[in-house]
Amino acid sequence: MSLTSRLGIGFMRALARVPLPLVRGLGAAMGPLLYVLAKPRRRVVDANLALCFPEKSAAERKRIARETFVYVAQSWLDRGWLWHAPEQVVASRLKVVGSVSEIDALANGDEPTILFAPHFYGLDAAATALTMRTSRPSTTIYTTQRDPMIDEWVSQGRRRFGNVTTLNRVDGIKPIIAALRKGGLLYLLPDMDFGRDQTVFVPFYGVQAATMPSLSRFARLGRAKVVPVISKLVKGGYEIELLPAWKDFPTDDVMADTALMNKRLEQYIDAMPSQYYWVHRRFKTRPEGEPSVY
Repeated sequence: MSLTSRLGIGFMRALARVPLPLVRGLGAAMGPLLYVLAKPRRRVVDANLALCFPEKSAAERKRIARETFVYVAQSWLDRGWLWHAPEQVVASRLKVVGSVSEIDALANGDEPTILFAPHFYGLDAAATALTMRTSRPSTTIYTTQRDPMIDEWVSQGRRRFGNVTTLNRVDGIKPIIAALRKGGLLYLLPDMDFGRDQTVFVPFYGVQAATMPSLSRFARLGRAKVVPVISKLVKGGYEIELLPAWKDFPTDDVMADTALMNKRLEQYIDAMPSQYYWVHRRFKTRPEGEPSVY
């Protein structure tokens, strides 16, 4: 096991005892350093923002880029208390708001439900907040970390509260669909580019983007409703909003469904652009013949 990993996890455990304002202050100090030092990732952010917000001035896009690196640092450090602080501390920092009917259904319902969780920086906080509030079986899909020790730490953190199963992407869809049909919850984050073989091209801010069609397919196969979950980093922790279930989703047209998902995601991002995961190479896979944007 890597000494660096041991020290890193030990630091996060220790950070769980530090008052939240100090944790956030440390993240606010680290953010500008990341912006300066992580040049390859900063170029990704700059390219993403230029493609998605051509109407904004260069100065405005730079401000968003600087803020997004602060949120990267703060949300990462927050995993210390999310995964190691006492339960009452964690619960006090996570506020669930939004649709009263969906909040009640989360805790007490049995209808197959996909929680559509876009890649805002509070995605792990949202997952924790929701699994703390229900005993319903919940499934999430994850990508294996390169370091086995870090991979186990992340997996344990995401399974800390509630009845949670973490599945690797290579496990296939059968256990996912089976869990949904039994009335389970699926915490799904499909707004990423996982290569040409697993995606379809649909517009995202007017640019063709390789996008996972899994939200439409899982909803149809699992006979599940789709409830958007928007996570927002706020002063006292996180605010997690459950929006009303989509009434017109899914249809028989996977491409149209996936395009609609991206269109609605744009509306969520526009409300807080700095908190979206722009550090991801969202436009890495290009249609045949198009050059790389990075």
